[in-house]
Amino acid sequence: MDQTIIAAIVGVVALILGIVFGKLIFAKNTKKEVEEAEVLAKKTIEDAKTLAETLKEKKLLEAKEHFLQLKSAHDKDVTQRNQKLVENENRFKQQQQSLSDKTSAVQRQIQENEALKESLESQQATLNIKRVELEKHHEEHVKRLEKVAGLSAEQAKTELMEVVKEEARTKAMAYVKDIMEEAKVNATKEAKKIIIQSIQRTAAEITIENAITVFNLESDEIKGQIIGREGRNIRALEAATGVDLIIDDTPEAIVLSCFDPLRREIARLSLQRLVQDGRIHPARIEEVVEKTRKQLEDQIMEIGERTIIELGVHGLHKDLVRMIGKMRFRSSYGQNLLMHSKETANLCGIMASELGLGQKVVKLAKRAGLLHDIGKVPDEETELSHALLGAKLAEKAGEHASIVNAIGAHHDEMEMLYIISPIVQACDAISGARPGARREMMQSYLQRIKDLENLAMGYNGVEKAYAIQAGRELRVMVEADKISDADSDKLSFEIADKIQKEMQYPGQIKVTVIRELRAVNIAR
Repeated sequence: MDQTIIAAIVGVVALILGIVFGKLIFAKNTKKEVEEAEVLAKKTIEDAKTLAETLKEKKLLEAKEHFLQLKSAHDKDVTQRNQKLVENENRFKQQQQSLSDKTSAVQRQIQENEALKESLESQQATLNIKRVELEKHHEEHVKRLEKVAGLSAEQAKTELMEVVKEEARTKAMAYVKDIMEEAKVNATKEAKKIIIQSIQRTAAEITIENAITVFNLESDEIKGQIIGREGRNIRALEAATGVDLIIDDTPEAIVLSCFDPLRREIARLSLQRLVQDGRIHPARIEEVVEKTRKQLEDQIMEIGERTIIELGVHGLHKDLVRMIGKMRFRSSYGQNLLMHSKETANLCGIMASELGLGQKVVKLAKRAGLLHDIGKVPDEETELSHALLGAKLAEKAGEHASIVNAIGAHHDEMEMLYIISPIVQACDAISGARPGARREMMQSYLQRIKDLENLAMGYNGVEKAYAIQAGRELRVMVEADKISDADSDKLSFEIADKIQKEMQYPGQIKVTVIRELRAVNIAR
């Protein structure tokens, strides 16, 4: 490095000398310039030497500093490596000591196991000797017992097993009977509790539907306009609506008579519009009746939509919504069909909730309760029963299979496949059989009570029969010397079966056969 610097300095000096000599060549005639050039050259050479020395000292210092840094880093690296070697050596010594300890422990364990094995072998030999002696004593004991009892061991074992089996069977039957009795009591109690709670939480109305509607008039003069010339207006109105109009001496009133409430409603609204308009003639009557029928269709849809919103039933097909609205204008045994369906839906929801069947099943039960009688309001009459027709309509509308089954099975015309089916059947019976639900003439009611009692009195051994609880229960008193306890169950079943086959009645009838034997003596 120093030689390179010196060479560079010499080069610079040579360059300067060349320049000076050049100037001397060009200025040969001027001595003064030559002298100045020589002085300048000397000065330049001295400056170059000074600069070269300075650069040399600086580079030497930098080289020494770099050497010291490298030496420090090397010493540090060596120290770290030595430290790691010491640590590894210590760790190896610890591992070697641990392995040595484990080896000693394993050897001790092997020695202990060998000693234990020898002890166990000795005990096993002693145990075998004692077992042989015990078997010998047992055989001698069994032979003595067989000699005393006169039975072999196998015979005694068989006889004992038979005795134990019979005793176990008797106890098991008694235990099962107790469990069944307790289950029946608890099930009946819980069922009654659930039904009572469901009925108590449902508000119901008393039936007032009938087969006539009274249309009030402002004056009797309007009757003539309604009848028309030679009765043409009233004939046109009856033909268009299918309703009989009874115009008699009743002041300011016309009676609309028809079994179909929907037709009566169309006739009432049409007659109301005709009277308000004042133009009453056959053409106008047909126009008003047709217009009223269309508006009533809209009203039916509105009633259906309002009903499903009220009950919280969503996603029904529009055809089913329309049928629900039509229920408002239908009645069964005097009970409004829509009110009955709403009541059944609420009962189903409450009962499913009380049974703890889950929110999804509660919604399905309420939906099935609302739709269970849609077969009573078909657009076209068929030969199917209303339950099977309703199931068919619900299936066509895409309802859940459990709802379809509940509708079709609520009169036992289909097999019940889902838990909500018996719930719908029970709630339908509750809604139809409760007091005030359906209108029944007193004469027919008394006749049904009398028929119940006469039916029971027709069996041999029956002493008395009483229909109680408004015909919901039949109590039959039998003669104890003619009817046994076993015959009482049979008689109760036969009477209930005969009632079911031969009589028409709402709800259900409980048949109770009472057999009592009294032995009376008098001490004088």
